[in-house]
Amino acid sequence: MAAQSYQLFCMGNPLLDMQVTNGEELLKKYGLKSNDAILAEEKHAPIYRELVDNYKITYVAGGAAQNAARGAAVRPPNSDLALSGRGTDRSDALKEANKREGLDQVYLVKKGEKTGACAVIISGHDRSLVTTLAAAEKFEKEHLASPEVAPLIDAAKVYYVEGYFLTHGVESALEIAKKASEAGKIFVLNLSAPFIPQFFAVQLQQILPYCDVVIGNEAEAEAWASATGLPDKEDLAAVARAIATQPKSNASRPRTVVITHGPKSTTVDEEIVDTNGAGDAFAGGFLGGLVLGKSIDECVEAGHKLGAMCVQQVGPQYKWPKVQIF
Repeated sequence: MAAQSYQLFCMGNPLLDMQVTNGEELLKKYGLKSNDAILAEEKHAPIYRELVDNYKITYVAGGAAQNAARGAAVRPPNSDLALSGRGTDRSDALKEANKREGLDQVYLVKKGEKTGACAVIISGHDRSLVTTLAAAEKFEKEHLASPEVAPLIDAAKVYYVEGYFLTHGVESALEIAKKASEAGKIFVLNLSAPFIPQFFAVQLQQILPYCDVVIGNEAEAEAWASATGLPDKEDLAAVARAIATQPKSNASRPRTVVITHGPKSTTVDEEIVDTNGAGDAFAGGFLGGLVLGKSIDECVEAGHKLGAMCVQQVGPQYKWPKVQIF
């Protein structure tokens, strides 16, 4: 691979989504919220077998950073990169999905370990995500210095890390963030889920000083506000300002905070098939704009277009050139 061809470097947990509809009984049985994202606990372990045995599953290549990278890759072919740890089973599905969108990967393969999976329980327009990281949480920072990865990091212009990765890989994320800051390049963090600011606030505060762009939705913003003691957690503009004004390592470049607020501004309810991955699609369109040097407004508009396309099909899939985002 030619390192100079990759302008976007993404890091996260590649997962295989196991998506089912009419999941109301599953929500009750496993004590899940209809619109949430959690890491699987011991009580959730049987859910993956139950999906296989009792439901019609749609398998979709998942993982927040990988979804966003595939979305950004609807620009020039082979111009982006997704990276993290995975096992050796079911890897073909992930690779094939990436190939369709012109995305390359340099996974850290953990032999004998299972690929991470995400149970995606659809009920109405809501989706409940239950993730078992498996191989993904065994990522090793040394992989970043390997001959196949280090040149790609050096060559990239924009770096993206999903919030989920902070649950186990904050040292690796910090290494990328610091390199980006020192080189004057753009580092983007997605909050990813409410439980990240709620339960991983220490890791979030470690990496925030190096973030040039922070992306989140209203639930994640409210969780951040609650965790940090802001008086009005529903005032999204105030939450965005609070995140934007947190200490920054490179003070010469202000931090941009983007908080999405549901699908209604871009797609009417009747058009929605599935909201799983819509936030990742928004991030993908936004990242694609950053790489192309577009303005923030243009990046946001591109994110809206890709997100609108995503919610009209099953899972985070992209059918280029169905939507012209630039």
